[in-house]
Amino acid sequence: MTPTRTPAEIAWFGALCDDDYEQLGVVRDDLRSSWNHCRDIVLEAERCGFDNILLPSGYSLGIDTTSFASSMAPLTHSMNLLVAVRCGETWPPQLARQLATLNQTLNGRLTVNIISSEMPGETLDSPLRYRRTLEVMTIVRQLMKGLPVDFHGEFYDITLDAPRICVENPTDVQFYFGGLSDEARDVAAAGADVYLMWPDTEYEIAKTMSDVSQRAERLARHIRFGYRCHIVVRETEAEAHEAAHHLIAAVDAEEGARIRARSLDANSTGVRRQAELRESSSDDGFVEANLWTGIGRARSGCGAAIVGDPQQVAAKINRYRDMGIDMFILSGYPHKVECTRFADLVLPLLGRS
Repeated sequence: MTPTRTPAEIAWFGALCDDDYEQLGVVRDDLRSSWNHCRDIVLEAERCGFDNILLPSGYSLGIDTTSFASSMAPLTHSMNLLVAVRCGETWPPQLARQLATLNQTLNGRLTVNIISSEMPGETLDSPLRYRRTLEVMTIVRQLMKGLPVDFHGEFYDITLDAPRICVENPTDVQFYFGGLSDEARDVAAAGADVYLMWPDTEYEIAKTMSDVSQRAERLARHIRFGYRCHIVVRETEAEAHEAAHHLIAAVDAEEGARIRARSLDANSTGVRRQAELRESSSDDGFVEANLWTGIGRARSGCGAAIVGDPQQVAAKINRYRDMGIDMFILSGYPHKVECTRFADLVLPLLGRS
């Protein structure tokens, strides 16, 4: 019997961090992050019928996420914006006011990707970073509900009424959050609405989902699951494999290492797991059916792609849905072109509602 699938939230990726290529490692000026280029990706994703789009954040790469999202608000009408926030960059009450203003501009279409990251120039070990992250999430959620805060923690000591915009426009903001370490899983269980995972084998994904669910249940909370993955889809499987190998053909080992090392999270537990996944793959880079790790040779973070023809890609996504994942953040290189291709070839096969 085919499992009854819950409706899926299908999101695309806005390349705000200079992460757009026709071939990885080959920089083209027309694909570098700019307001015009990233605007075009967002507008194409909305035109194609995506539910949401992740707007990532990085200090040294690309453009400012919140400013960009604000400029896109009046240009979009139906799609949510998933705005990445790096915890610690902004005092939490100001962050709550900023996000509430953005949500009002978007007519309620704001979702927030919480990033637990070291700040530029800061060295903070993982347990401290995640404890700070949970404090930020707790304070911001409370204020955005329009409620006063009386919080006395390790990093923040705040007694404050919510700003007027939050009081008059209360919202229970949806926090999307990812991280593989024990500390990250605890934060997700305590404060996230959607736990985001990078690619892994179906066996490992099921283990992670079970563990995070149990942690949330112990806190009387329920958590949804999301999956962040690249896509290489073509009319035939052979064409998809050819496109995948073309994507990394210009990257040698030295250049790939340089690209991966420039990320602020290059040494995180999740990034290390992506490297392990790549090292455990077969000679052609596949670690299981249609999951190809070759893309991780030239980027940090999410390091695998679903590769295949439209039916194979849709089947793989639906396998994840059957496992209980109902949110997907997908991407392809170049992002605007592959957004259209995925929407034409795969979206009609998913039956999201």
